[in-house]
Amino acid sequence: MNVDDKQMDTLAALARAAAEYAYAPYSKFRVGAALLAADGRVFTGCNVENRSFGLTVCAERNAVFHAVAQGCRSFTALAIVTPDSDVPVGPCGACRQVLSEFMLPQSRVRFGAGGSGEGAVDTSLGELLPFDSLHDLAGRG
Repeated sequence: MNVDDKQMDTLAALARAAAEYAYAPYSKFRVGAALLAADGRVFTGCNVENRSFGLTVCAERNAVFHAVAQGCRSFTALAIVTPDSDVPVGPCGACRQVLSEFMLPQSRVRFGAGGSGEGAVDTSLGELLPFDSLHDLAGRG
């Protein structure tokens, strides 16, 4: 499924709305994510902090886990919004790894700063996680 710019704009708007629900009392850094499933459904997530920072869950993983709990396991695009940042912030390494479990390398990813999404970065999962053993290295050797 090809995801066009209009769909990415819609996902970014949904991610921005999801960030409003973030629980970030320690970092004051809210994140929202919107994940487009292959079947057209959209799942959102926000970051949920804990005073034991290792127990914090990112918005991207919350969106994925929400989708999987609804029986969905294939995704074509993701938008992330960080309204409390002046620069675009991409997914962390743990999120990239989880995303690679359910998305193809060519899946679109957009991440933007501020509530407006200005300066957004449009990329693919494969560019964010090159040489992913599940996809790129499978079958070699």
